[in-house]
Amino acid sequence: MEKNGLLISLIIVSLLLVGSAGFGVWAFMGMQDYRDNVDAKIEVAVDEAEAALTIEKDAEFAEKYKEPNSTYVGPSAYGTITITYPKTWSNYVNTEGSGNLVDGFMHKDYVSSNDKDVNYAFRYQVTRSTYDQEVKKFDSAVKAGRVRASAFTFSKVPTARAIKLDGEVGSNKKQGVMVIAEMRDKTIRIWTEGTDFRADYDKVMESLTFIQ
Repeated sequence: MEKNGLLISLIIVSLLLVGSAGFGVWAFMGMQDYRDNVDAKIEVAVDEAEAALTIEKDAEFAEKYKEPNSTYVGPSAYGTITITYPKTWSNYVNTEGSGNLVDGFMHKDYVSSNDKDVNYAFRYQVTRSTYDQEVKKFDSAVKAGRVRASAFTFSKVPTARAIKLDGEVGSNKKQGVMVIAEMRDKTIRIWTEGTDFRADYDKVMESLTFIQ
């Protein structure tokens, strides 16, 4: 009877030892797997952080590379419109034969002659029409909801009469933002096409000047 009790005790102890060993192996494997997963997650997080930092530095470099800015000064007969723009842009201006007194195009790197396929970074015109005539051209688009109209004030020419149009403002119904401003018996139209250069457009508009 005592032998049976001893045998049972030995069996129980053996089972406990085996169970403890199994639990130890399981725990070790779990810790190893957790460590491997953590290392992998840390590596992914580091890669993502480095990629984000690279993108941020590239964007910062691109902005700094635009400086110092270039400046265009238009004819004095047409309001001496003065535009300070990124040096990485090219500027083409036509003062003859376009139907407008001044017809300007600005874009990154170079100005393409194919305006149907290009959303120009910056466009500017001095027209022979009066301010009211130019604004009236967008009446139907505003009523149809294709264009939103709001008041606009130039930072450098705060007394100028002006309006901002957002929507179908470019040629061929291109989306963009346009400001129409009164300049004596003439009108200035300034706009950007698409959304890629909206931030640059807003910055250029802050320093734009002309003689009323």
